[in-house]
Amino acid sequence: MSCGRSPYKGEEYCGWVWHCAKAMERARPDEVAIVDGLAGVTVAILAGGQGTRLHSRVADRPKVLAEVRGRPFLAYLLDQVADAGVSLVVLCTGYMGEQVYGTFGDTYRDLQLVYSQEPSPLGTGGSLRFALPLFKSDTVLVMNGDSICEADLRGYFSWHCSRGAQATMLLAEASDTERYGRVEVDAAGVVLTFVEKGGNPGPGLINAGMYLIDRRLLLTIPSNGAVSLEREVLPRWIGRGLYAYRSGGRFVDIGTPDAFAGAGQFFSRRTETGRSEE
Repeated sequence: MSCGRSPYKGEEYCGWVWHCAKAMERARPDEVAIVDGLAGVTVAILAGGQGTRLHSRVADRPKVLAEVRGRPFLAYLLDQVADAGVSLVVLCTGYMGEQVYGTFGDTYRDLQLVYSQEPSPLGTGGSLRFALPLFKSDTVLVMNGDSICEADLRGYFSWHCSRGAQATMLLAEASDTERYGRVEVDAAGVVLTFVEKGGNPGPGLINAGMYLIDRRLLLTIPSNGAVSLEREVLPRWIGRGLYAYRSGGRFVDIGTPDAFAGAGQFFSRRTETGRSEE
């Protein structure tokens, strides 16, 4: 395999690309399990963000490695899915992806970690579509790498299955949706529309950055370039079995300096209420 140069940085990254390419070669798209519980679901974490707005905090690392209370933010997401009993996580990496591998390696607790390094910036939807050959279940739990929401993941999965949904978003309640945009749903949980950021301030339901998606629906994401899951893909899925589940738990993201500053308090409260911080 010939050397390439990273589109994110100037240094050569042959070893890292080789590692990810071998994982893709070993992938068997025909070996997909139909799961009847969360334990068999593949988790995909979107971990390719650069963190442009957090440059002062993460100038030397990808956003998922931003430290909160002395730990990479990604560790909290991995703890959440490990506690729920899943076993396989695909990390969809991009900017400085080799640092993510250098930090976590191939295992974390009881989780097997597999890496999908996008060859160029593909956006949240594009990186998810690129990683599709690595997913081992017919339903995939997708998580944004820069936010976390307290949720009963087993209950979320059961609700998704009971509706016969093609995809189910996790929603969180926000006192003001202006920064995030809002999601409008009907009484059955069917997604009706998305309201853009700044379009309708005040309390409401927001996208909590977690999704259960049927792999057949993932195949409808264009595979020939960059695409945004939130802005381009999800709106197209309205009317195609897209539901939303209300978490009832707290939500935090690290997308802006102010939000990042509040993340430490979020995890401090988790510790105080009895959740371990390893």
